[in-house]
Amino acid sequence: MGDMTNSDFYTKNQRNDSNHAGAFGCSLMELRSLMELRGTEAVVKIQEDYAGVEGLCQRLKTSPTEGLAGDAIDLDKRKEVFGQNLIPPKKPKTFLQLVWEALQDVTLIILEIAAMISLGLSFYQPPGEGSESCGTANAGAEDEGEAEAGWIEGAAILLSVVCVVLVTAFNDWSKEKQFRGLQSRIEQEQKFQVVRGGQVIQLPVSDIVVGDIAQIKYGDLLPADGVLIQGNDLKIDESSLTGESDHVRKSADKDPMLLSGTHVMEGSGRMVVMAVGVNSQTGIIFTLLGAGGEEEEKKEKKGQALEDGHQLADCSHPSSHPIATIATDGAASANAPGNTSLVNGKMQDGNMENNQTKVKKQDGAAAMEMQPLKSAEGGETDEKEKKKANVSKKEKSVLQGKLTKLAVQIGKAGLVMSAITVIILVLYFAIDNFVLQKRPWLPECTPVYIQYFVKFFIIGVTVLVVAVPEGLPLAVTISLAYSVKKMMKDNNLVRHLDACETMGNATAICSDKTGTLTTNRMTAVECFVADVHYKEIPDPSSIPAKTLETLVNAISLNSAYTTKILPADKDGGLPKQVGNKTECGLLGLVLDLKRDYQTVRNQIPEEKLYKVYTFNSVRKSMSTVIKLPDGNFRMYSKGASEIILKKCSYILNEVGEPRAFRPRDRDEMVKKVIEPMACSGLRTICVAYRDFSGDPEPNWDDENNILTELTAICVVGIEDPVRPEVPDAILKCQRAGITVRMVTGDNINTARAIAIKCGIIHPGEDFLCIDGKEFNRRIRNEKGEVEQERIDKVWPKLRVLARSSPTDKHTLVKGIIDSTLVDQRQVVAVTGDGTNDGPALKKADVGFAMGIAGTDVAKEASDIILTDDNFSSIVKAVMWGRNVYDSISKFLQFQLTVNVVAVIVAFTGACITQDSPLKAVQMLWVNLIMDTFASLALATEPPTESLLMRKPYGRNKPLISSTMTKNILGHGVYQLIIIFTLLFVGEQIFDIDSGRNAPLHSPPSEHYTIIFNTFVMMQLFNEINARKIHGERNVFEGIFRNPIFCSIVLGTFAIQIVIVQFGGKPFSCSPLDLEKWMWCVFLGLGELVWGQVISTIPNSKLRFLRGAGRLTQKDEMTAEEEMNEDQEEIDHAERELRRGQILWFRGLNRIQTQIEVVNTFKSGTSFQGALRRQSSTTSQNQDSAKSPGLRVQPTK
Repeated sequence: MGDMTNSDFYTKNQRNDSNHAGAFGCSLMELRSLMELRGTEAVVKIQEDYAGVEGLCQRLKTSPTEGLAGDAIDLDKRKEVFGQNLIPPKKPKTFLQLVWEALQDVTLIILEIAAMISLGLSFYQPPGEGSESCGTANAGAEDEGEAEAGWIEGAAILLSVVCVVLVTAFNDWSKEKQFRGLQSRIEQEQKFQVVRGGQVIQLPVSDIVVGDIAQIKYGDLLPADGVLIQGNDLKIDESSLTGESDHVRKSADKDPMLLSGTHVMEGSGRMVVMAVGVNSQTGIIFTLLGAGGEEEEKKEKKGQALEDGHQLADCSHPSSHPIATIATDGAASANAPGNTSLVNGKMQDGNMENNQTKVKKQDGAAAMEMQPLKSAEGGETDEKEKKKANVSKKEKSVLQGKLTKLAVQIGKAGLVMSAITVIILVLYFAIDNFVLQKRPWLPECTPVYIQYFVKFFIIGVTVLVVAVPEGLPLAVTISLAYSVKKMMKDNNLVRHLDACETMGNATAICSDKTGTLTTNRMTAVECFVADVHYKEIPDPSSIPAKTLETLVNAISLNSAYTTKILPADKDGGLPKQVGNKTECGLLGLVLDLKRDYQTVRNQIPEEKLYKVYTFNSVRKSMSTVIKLPDGNFRMYSKGASEIILKKCSYILNEVGEPRAFRPRDRDEMVKKVIEPMACSGLRTICVAYRDFSGDPEPNWDDENNILTELTAICVVGIEDPVRPEVPDAILKCQRAGITVRMVTGDNINTARAIAIKCGIIHPGEDFLCIDGKEFNRRIRNEKGEVEQERIDKVWPKLRVLARSSPTDKHTLVKGIIDSTLVDQRQVVAVTGDGTNDGPALKKADVGFAMGIAGTDVAKEASDIILTDDNFSSIVKAVMWGRNVYDSISKFLQFQLTVNVVAVIVAFTGACITQDSPLKAVQMLWVNLIMDTFASLALATEPPTESLLMRKPYGRNKPLISSTMTKNILGHGVYQLIIIFTLLFVGEQIFDIDSGRNAPLHSPPSEHYTIIFNTFVMMQLFNEINARKIHGERNVFEGIFRNPIFCSIVLGTFAIQIVIVQFGGKPFSCSPLDLEKWMWCVFLGLGELVWGQVISTIPNSKLRFLRGAGRLTQKDEMTAEEEMNEDQEEIDHAERELRRGQILWFRGLNRIQTQIEVVNTFKSGTSFQGALRRQSSTTSQNQDSAKSPGLRVQPTK
């Protein structure tokens, strides 16, 4: 797709060239080729061909100082000739493509085939019906009702398939739409400073045209290619294009070429835009990749990561079809021609988006792994390929892995059950007819026999349909989509769906300080001026007038003129700070002193500044020289106080006169003023000045002699206040078992002070606060290599890492993730805003980027964007993540109870009475209730604060906890007892005709209707029980907070009444009177009472459940060790598909040996049980050794 759009773009542009080349002095192609030159050859070319940058500007009809006039006709013409500054995005997938992908699901395919067969057979009326000689076995006795209604069954199956497919496709479609909306929202947000008509204005990046004069400063991501007109100390990081990590110095006379997608690391300047959109250097690369609107697009992107082919695979499919992650991913990649090349392009480019792999590899892996399934176990994909695909540490999301495994197990069990059902029915029929009654097989009876066999097959398929939980994928999709939508309201913009659920498992958060824990609004709170240390900003009258004037001038002039304080957007809000935040804090001080910095700046505009020494990491200060009216010079300086004070020889005293400032005065000042400020978490800035005589003019390049003998005016303590909601949010995290660590570039005293204010550390605890130097000293060996065991000594106690570099952050995150100290692998979330945080964000399990302060690079690497830059939104994300997990568990608990009961009823019924008590259409209705509706009802439960009161589930905690197993088995037993009682003695209890062994063509019996009705009632009330999975007593708590749940339960109830009273033959129902209805509802209500009984039984009494739980854990451990040996991270489920039998026998052996082991250690277990019971958290802790009784169950 990408190739197409872009080539159109080109041809169009080339056509325009010929018409318009005359309008401007150079054509598109000339400019493109010019931008491909670098360094001195570029300078020479510009000099020779265009007579310098000024000549170039003339040809482009723009002024280097005034910029473009900005009239609409001129701008449109420029867009027409030179193109627009955007890269055309790829076309979205059509709804039909999405439907087709959703249809690839294996379970759905099985269902479709079964439905087709069933439909075909229902229209086939055998002749010779009822010929006596063909046996009277009433096994498949179909009355006319069922014959007429035969097609309903197939149609109903197809309908349910259509439902699932449409829901899935619609979800994907709306998600894509959301992302595109988001995309355009983000594009509009990203602005750049451009000079038009002599005014500096902020323009959306897509409106920049060739010939614009753009102002560039530290931290910018260049939006287009250009040539530098004038620059101060400009250094650019071009690694995203060249892979060269060293910063490149740019200057108008040596290397003026600035490329789009590169980062300004230092300095400032002005450039004239030469190439935009597809014609810029980044754009050209994109076109080569055929990526049209691919993720790495630096100008307008962020949300875009999801626009290419893997998008759907990543975004919804693994989550929506755990049973068949396979086909979907395969399809998705097939539909994305640009995709493969993109991945390779990116991989080779090393530094570029070096792997969005988080998603890509994982999908690739899934697609590859499960391929064998499609080719009927035949074409094993190449082992080596598989290893490659799996090297990436990012596995499928935890939940997905567990669900795939579970779904495969249940599916297998269902298959076995249905096969056995069919075999038993067929054998019984054959033996009964041909052996016991010694009937010959008559040719004219063949169709009748075939019809019987088909009937048996349909019963078998029905058992399978009920057994296979096709609601699982739906529940996951609904739950995730619902969460993502709601998380938007909570200021979390989720870019990768599975990040939402991974967040629920997070055990550690490494957070930035500035802007996340703090407000990123620098405010001056203390100052030392005129020999007095003021604890709050003084009244201007208390400061000598001379000192005050000097101070105001020093701050107003000696700061970037782009830094401003603007009035608040909304009434009552805080004023907006634009530009460098520290400078904003100082300008704020000027305003607090009732002065206006703008008037000072207007007197001496930027052009009049004589010389500027910009701030850089070496100087750690900024100085500006102005020429005074009398011909002398004055230089204002500001910078970190410890640096500036070393260069001061004088200080202004209480009357505003300079007095000598000796080293010992300085030490005293550090002790009395600066250290106390730093310890209360303030950043200290010193403002100073120096006068030079204009005759002879000093040598400005001799910095060492210029920046000395300064006169200190004042020392300001600037605070970045902690966000008011942060301490509370951090407390919630700690309660939820999540360790919060602060990683910051600030000095250690300030960092420690802020960490105490936030509650990350509490005085008196045993924790580490170290800076980057010390951290590196501790984790590296003599050769300077990082060693995992050394990191393991540091990270468990580390709470604050100060003065850290981006590499330190990455090392720390990697160290925690790779650590094997604790039995659960740590799941780490990281926040970042700077360009340099990219690697750490990518490495983390979940990367949070700041929506406001974040650079584009950070957003690109992240999984979730915090639209309000607020730490407490991360806590919301944890809550939603855990909620997804719990919703799925609730649904599972409900679904499995129905599954187990329905399968056993159908199976035993079929074997004993030759006919399933629950007819196929009824089964499908039950299936609809328990799958589609229940997944809607239970997956949309809103999260509660109580989710944050428990420890995170580990990666290897079984999906089905022992409490859930207890519930599933308990309710299963209750339902089976009731149904079998009704089936075998129901007719005596209610005094009605027995429905068993009904003769041919008999109308539906009340007996079987009661069974069906009771069964549905029990499911409805059990759905309410399923709302709680941790053994809580009150299952109604908060039920009205979920209107969807209430409406679904009531709706199902209403439809059930209609089906029973008016369903008639299609549903094999006969109407019931009020008394029988009351009995059915009463038996259903028994579920709620029984639920209370079950939750009374303590888990510890059910030793076998805990045994099972422990087994699975050991199982997984061993399996994981094996996996690591081959470096192959294949999901259990996929493995099982391939070598099911081997695993099965091995599993049985293992279980036997382990049961022996467990018995030997009985004493040990009871000790653990005791410990567990003491633990304060409810059943959460018993859940640490969760038992999926189910994992044993289906195989019973």
